[in-house]
Amino acid sequence: MKNKWLFYVTGFFSGLSVMAIELGASRLMAPYFSSSQMVWTIIIGTIMIAMALGNVIGGRMADKHKNPDRLFVWLFAAATWTMLIPLVGKFIIAGVALVLALFVTSNYLVTAAFVSCILVFVFPLLVLGMVTPNLVKFAVGSLEENGRTTGIIEACNTVGSIIGTFLPTFVTIPFVGTSATFVIFAGILYAVCLIYFIFRKRHVVSASVIAVVALVLGILSNNIGMAFWANNILYEGESIYNYLRVEDDGDSIILSTNVLFGVQSIKLKDGGLTGMFYDYALAAPAMAGAGQDNGLSVLVLGLGTGTFASQCVEYYDLSDIDGVEIDQKIINLSHEYFELPECVKTYTEDGRAYIAATDKTYDVIMVDAYQDITIPFQMCSVEFFTEVKNKLNPGGALVVNVNMNTDNPGGINDCLETTICSVFDSVYAADTRSGNVEIFASDSYDCKEQLDNMVETVGSSELRYFLERVSREIYEVEPSGFVFTDDKAPVELLGMSVLDDMIIDEIESLKGMMKGKSIKELYEMLVG
Repeated sequence: MKNKWLFYVTGFFSGLSVMAIELGASRLMAPYFSSSQMVWTIIIGTIMIAMALGNVIGGRMADKHKNPDRLFVWLFAAATWTMLIPLVGKFIIAGVALVLALFVTSNYLVTAAFVSCILVFVFPLLVLGMVTPNLVKFAVGSLEENGRTTGIIEACNTVGSIIGTFLPTFVTIPFVGTSATFVIFAGILYAVCLIYFIFRKRHVVSASVIAVVALVLGILSNNIGMAFWANNILYEGESIYNYLRVEDDGDSIILSTNVLFGVQSIKLKDGGLTGMFYDYALAAPAMAGAGQDNGLSVLVLGLGTGTFASQCVEYYDLSDIDGVEIDQKIINLSHEYFELPECVKTYTEDGRAYIAATDKTYDVIMVDAYQDITIPFQMCSVEFFTEVKNKLNPGGALVVNVNMNTDNPGGINDCLETTICSVFDSVYAADTRSGNVEIFASDSYDCKEQLDNMVETVGSSELRYFLERVSREIYEVEPSGFVFTDDKAPVELLGMSVLDDMIIDEIESLKGMMKGKSIKELYEMLVG
């Protein structure tokens, strides 16, 4: 202990654990509350508050005690809680999401994320905030070495934080998962504490027993999925970008990246129209002349597992289709579970980066990169849509899937439509009746007139009848919002208000389903 090496090691691994818990927190909460900048702000803000309180409490603790025994007991308790986060954290977050949805009618996302952070992550991070003041107090032997010792401790803590930033993101989370990440870094804290207890010859047996029990529970928690109530899951996993779940609901295979709601991709086992927004998007190839020309080229930004691309093959017999998807694991799932056609060429890249780099032009471009309120601002700005326009062939059509439908004046729909109107001459939209809006745009013709002219050329009677309905429902967009730019695009603030409305609608529907049912009936409804 006189050599202070354990203090330096403790400083290093406490800094490592702070960042690992922070990154793990974002991944644990993302399937419930999204991974938007809003949620990240809540996580970072809550963590900084906890660390600040920990600094104050840790300083007072150091002044009251003659040795760091109490610090390592608290650190051991924080490691135990961190080890159990994969087990209890999912239930706490899911419970908070459900309970608050019943009572909170505005700012639900902020409130639920904040409460979840407090309940799940504040304690271990508050304790980790206590570490540095204690280490400085007990490592400094004289005023002459005060600066040097403090500097080394701070440097060890900072280096640990740097490694803790990269290690979970690029190694543990994508390769072993979020749950295992908490177990690994809690195990590291356990090791540090046990080494100290061995040196001090205190708490060794009791600490070892607690650590073993918690470790077993932490490892077993890996078998509990995020959607722990579901029993029709074919695949559940994580990538660098997403929580991923593939479900079989009997008639179709579904990809979801959110536990509570949302369908990112779908494949009907018997083929045919999906009954969702993808069907409306099929008006874009017709506008571009797909009924007469099967040589059209299609680009899908936000391929997912290829629902739209597969429909272009099925209904228009198109074969020149490029799909851009930032998440390689989703592309892998598209082949494993969704039978993505071989003619669809896939590119693992950010959609805007692809548009900026490619020399190829297309007859149809679909933008389907918006996920709950996690709307990438760089793919909804006037600069982005200008780049897209430059990659459209003459007579080409753009279709944009907006997954949050709102009637609020000046809301996110209005702003997106106004932004697109500032780039394209003809802009129309259609309410898909499933919470989404499809926006169609062209510089070569009036979108509705072109759809009316081309619908009879569509070979499939099923699709032709549906597009006739789309033609009746489509409406011309009147600019009424402000234009998103790369410099100013408050998509998450606008999206949060839509999310509140969506939750209210879902809860009202849920209340109607629950009304008059017994506890047994409610349980049976929950489990399937």
